[in-house]
Amino acid sequence: MEANKLRIADLLHGADYNPEQWLDRPDILARDIELMKEAHCNVVSMGMFSWSMLEPEEGNYQFEWLESVINNLYNNGIYTFLSTPSGARPHWLAKKYPEVLRVEKNRVRNLFGLRHNHCYTSPAYREKVAQINGELAKRFANHPGVLLWHLSNEYGGECHCPLCQEAFRNWLKQKYQTLDALNDAWWTTFWSHRYTSWDQIESPAPHGEMMLHGLNLDWYRFVSHQTLDFVKWEKDSVKSYNPELPVTINMMYYFYGINYFDTKDLIDIVSWDSYPVWHKAGTTDLEIGCDTAMMHDIMRSIKNEPFLLMESTPSMTNWQNVAKLKKPGMHMLSSMQAVAHGSNSVQYFQWRKSRGASEKFHGAVVDHYGKSDTRVFREVSELGQRLEGLTPLTKTCNQAQVAILFDWENRWAIDDMQGPRNIGMHYKETVQQHYKAFWKMGIPTDFVDMSCDISKYKVLVAPMMYLLRNGFEQKIKAFVEAGGTLITTYWSGIVNETDLCYLEGTPHGLMDVVGLRSEEIDGLFDGETNSASATTSSWLTQSESYTCSELCDLIIPSTAKTLMTYNEDFYTNQPALTVNSFGQGQAYYIATKFEDKFYDDFYAQVLEELGIKRPLDTALPEGIIITDREGYLFIQNFNREAVIIPALPTSCHLIDGDKDIHHDFTLNPFEVLIVHN
Repeated sequence: MEANKLRIADLLHGADYNPEQWLDRPDILARDIELMKEAHCNVVSMGMFSWSMLEPEEGNYQFEWLESVINNLYNNGIYTFLSTPSGARPHWLAKKYPEVLRVEKNRVRNLFGLRHNHCYTSPAYREKVAQINGELAKRFANHPGVLLWHLSNEYGGECHCPLCQEAFRNWLKQKYQTLDALNDAWWTTFWSHRYTSWDQIESPAPHGEMMLHGLNLDWYRFVSHQTLDFVKWEKDSVKSYNPELPVTINMMYYFYGINYFDTKDLIDIVSWDSYPVWHKAGTTDLEIGCDTAMMHDIMRSIKNEPFLLMESTPSMTNWQNVAKLKKPGMHMLSSMQAVAHGSNSVQYFQWRKSRGASEKFHGAVVDHYGKSDTRVFREVSELGQRLEGLTPLTKTCNQAQVAILFDWENRWAIDDMQGPRNIGMHYKETVQQHYKAFWKMGIPTDFVDMSCDISKYKVLVAPMMYLLRNGFEQKIKAFVEAGGTLITTYWSGIVNETDLCYLEGTPHGLMDVVGLRSEEIDGLFDGETNSASATTSSWLTQSESYTCSELCDLIIPSTAKTLMTYNEDFYTNQPALTVNSFGQGQAYYIATKFEDKFYDDFYAQVLEELGIKRPLDTALPEGIIITDREGYLFIQNFNREAVIIPALPTSCHLIDGDKDIHHDFTLNPFEVLIVHN
């Protein structure tokens, strides 16, 4: 793990900057630099939407304005993340090379428009992207003010054009070699859908094949592969001029279409764009904070290194259903939460609001008023000043003994299958329910997928491990045999990587590890519940009954010990929670989806037995979260009211601020305190 791969040691603070929108206003460009310094900004991302200004006609490169801006920024202590402009192509390119425009699932080619409207397979698009990237790299890759390549912008989407269909078939040929192997893997004999020629294969379509799960799953894989192959194409086009200049791509909130774990060896630094809907009606900021924290931890876990918060809003968005303002203090809390979970930056979209087009009302550091005497600017400036005092954090990264499985391919497979609960299997939400118990206790957690090494962890939590790939069951077996603790659940080990059901019992390859076999699974309607209680041999509170919902697995223990049993229905008194000793370790099997309180109680007991301690023993009020970044503890108040915090141990030292933390003290709404322990 390398804690900081950039040339400067400071935490970074800045925004997406679009000077190309203001080239006729040199007074605004000059004022921007003064305002950036006032806001304690030291970096901007620039160029991702500039192609039509960088190359107004084919081969006519106009880089002088960009060089002038980069120079002026650098001379004022502000660095640049330089973007390649492939995220939004110019009109002339689409007109001359119509193949670059995307074809939708209905096989209709799009007109020019929007942003993500290009074919990643198109040779013409790849050539034009490589050409402008190469020219940019030749000019700027060794500029002292350029810190990083920001490749494109928010890669995503799929194309169904003839070029992509042919590329898909070639990808399948390489994977399966023969049609017989493909037909067997996809089980195409069902409904008499066997392929007899490669050219019969088409991507899933609403007016064609869409019920063949093996096809759907491989299409998801292909789209992810083709997108990341395009990322590699872009990376290669800029790296030739300075191999040492790192590259990143800005990822998105639980984005479905790309297996982000596959970027691990492709990019140098992970970054993502975070836009939580704080203060949303019907939920709490604590719940939203948990959802955001989990994504931060996934981002950090991809490379097990600090990441960059590439985009966030300093106030509100304009594309969510409601443009809800961040309440006073929430900007500090949401930004520091990212740093607490491993970010080495806080950056925004956008620096200055556009005058026109679709994002003119999106939040920005500088709004249409254009001056610094606004609430948003003051809060941004306060954050920037605080970040300047936290430079030692860039040499740290969160250290976890607990790993949680969140696997993109498993997610695709669960969402595509039919049964046992077509009204919602809720894979991501289920993983998050387990995660929340650790987050509330302040226990650092990493995320893994089935390609990752799990041997370094003490605990592996693997909910709803429906699809097994890469021999993951063998990794788990070795992990538990060597002394690891596994927690897995219902609906695990059901199918292989092409969605074919395993024969001879489930969870496949793990029945000896968990000491049981799953016989049936009962789907519950929305609003329908069961409950389960501890047995006399359980360490859970025997008087406690926990509500469960959605799915109830009916299991037959062999060597597993029953810790809880169902209270209702025809499977009353059958096991709902078991534990099994295997090798030097143990494996828990949670047979149903419990209420949150169960996971709080269960994981607290498991961690106590394993000697995994919370960062502080102090009992904290509801809504107070501690996040441990390698000894730096971020104490965060997600409540809308002030909270009294009990005195912290004398081993804790305040990093900034002036609170007396060794006596009871007050944490204001959305306030964050940082101590070193």
